[in-house]
Amino acid sequence: MKIKIGKEELLSGIQVVGNIVSSRATLPILSNMLVEAKSDGLKMNTTDLDIGISCELPVHTFEQGAITIPAKKFSDIIRELPAGEVIIYARKNNQIEIEGTNCRFKLNGLPKEEFPKFPEFKDKDAVLIKQTDLKEMLRLTSFAVSYEESRYVLNGLLLEISGDTARMVATDGRRLAKIEKKLLQASAKDFSIIIPIKAVAEISRNLKESGDCVIIGGPNQVLFNIDGILIATRIIEGEFPNYKQVIPKEIPHKVKVKTADLLAAIRRANLLSTPDFQAIKFEVFKDKLVISKTTPDVGESREEIDIEYGQQEMMVGFNPQFFIDVLKNISDERLELEFLGPDKPCVLRLREYLYLALPMRL
Repeated sequence: MKIKIGKEELLSGIQVVGNIVSSRATLPILSNMLVEAKSDGLKMNTTDLDIGISCELPVHTFEQGAITIPAKKFSDIIRELPAGEVIIYARKNNQIEIEGTNCRFKLNGLPKEEFPKFPEFKDKDAVLIKQTDLKEMLRLTSFAVSYEESRYVLNGLLLEISGDTARMVATDGRRLAKIEKKLLQASAKDFSIIIPIKAVAEISRNLKESGDCVIIGGPNQVLFNIDGILIATRIIEGEFPNYKQVIPKEIPHKVKVKTADLLAAIRRANLLSTPDFQAIKFEVFKDKLVISKTTPDVGESREEIDIEYGQQEMMVGFNPQFFIDVLKNISDERLELEFLGPDKPCVLRLREYLYLALPMRL
């Protein structure tokens, strides 16, 4: 194997695939990156056995071949090379030579045969969605995922594909986020999978502001093809809870408020929160919302913001972080919130999006 490529182009590929590599991998081969020189480009693969990432780069190929090399060391070396062309060639003893301007490195690798194979998927099961739509779906749901290991089915995002609609749901048992988007073409078959949160982070990191994403669901894995960057992940086995039964019917009387005012007031009240005293108090009046926080041995705060409401007054407590997480990700200048009662959830509905947060005892 022998190739020539620009340093910056190579570094961009390393940054795509290198994020999931752990220096503390249980198998030495999992700390390595598979580099495969073909006549039409350089293919780079990494995996942690749960997620696999692959991308291709245009290179000048002198000699085809493949080898695996320590990903962290390879990345560090390429990053520190002088600007310009890089020549890489593999020796028969599983050693790789890296040649930059006036400098040369040698790295010991492992044979390609030891590297886990990238899973195969059937293109006929593919669905197509805009990258911007998928990015928004992930942004408005991923913060509601549970990190409690005992509730492993909630440690990921539910993705439901039905006809020409993609639906994503996340819940930690105390809040729920749901969003729907139209696919660019109807799916040949409906399917439902749970994507682990670690894979969600990698998918989000690689999505762009233009272009499409191909999603192919398999029996126990799913593939995301983002402009040639392939991300394959194991799915979480198990049954996601029936989220539909916890979504209340829409009510006509809503609290209308400016998003920025509400977010700023909750952030200020949250400054006095502690792990033992998280809840902040919402007092809903006809034309104002009072947000207050009292924490023993710390202090207290009180703030009023203007609203449009005109209905029955009420008082309810909420975890401020549940509101901050959603409000900072919303672009709408004004919101309509449904406060259902002192011991009932607050619901936000925006076109194809729904967010629900359960109250806390004050």
